[in-house]
Amino acid sequence: MRIGVIGCGTIAAAVVRGIACDGHQIAVSERSARHATALAEEYESVRIADNQGVVDASDVLFLGLMAEVAPDVLGVLNFREGQRVISFMAGASLEQADAMVRPARADAVMMPFPGITKGGSPIIMYGNAQLVTDLFGERNSIFPLRGAEEMAAYLCAQAVLSPIARMVADAADWLGEHAPDKAQGEAFLRQLVVSSLGDTACEPLIEALNTPGGYNQRLRLHMEGQGVGAALKQGLGDML
Repeated sequence: MRIGVIGCGTIAAAVVRGIACDGHQIAVSERSARHATALAEEYESVRIADNQGVVDASDVLFLGLMAEVAPDVLGVLNFREGQRVISFMAGASLEQADAMVRPARADAVMMPFPGITKGGSPIIMYGNAQLVTDLFGERNSIFPLRGAEEMAAYLCAQAVLSPIARMVADAADWLGEHAPDKAQGEAFLRQLVVSSLGDTACEPLIEALNTPGGYNQRLRLHMEGQGVGAALKQGLGDML
């Protein structure tokens, strides 16, 4: 495909790296010049253009802008009928993105994560799931949602990643006080979490680790007694 990227920040750059070797012709905007320059130097399939040049060279457009600046940036551009747009803007609904790119069509809102660079990453989206799947589905997992409200809930819930990383880091710190190689301990814990949750749903895993008096049960009950689960749900609700 002929793909254009307007707003080439960290996440948009990760998206480009994830598909740069798939045979597409990719034009990236000068906005965030550091990322754009690095991509053009890394991949023969990527070139830099001004925003209108990106639009003119593309049949599919990615919008990697902040929602608050998007109307000013997009409002001076001339889109054309038949162009398809995928928005990465968390603060703009599909309908809002569509209104900014007429007569092009906003097909989907998609929230990629940095892991899309290597593949194996979850992608949450709503709108045209087939277009997103065609571009990213071979190496990533697509999670189609029903609209902006469900997307908002998923965006809140994905924030569990930071507390999980904090918990693993704290456990590694504790382990480092009782074992000589803290780095090895953290690597062990990270691999343990990834391998355990990768193919097993949470509730069956909790049940499998629920041996009476076992290490996992004892720590889980202790943390539940400290209100960790309730605090998590309250925090998610406050964000939503």
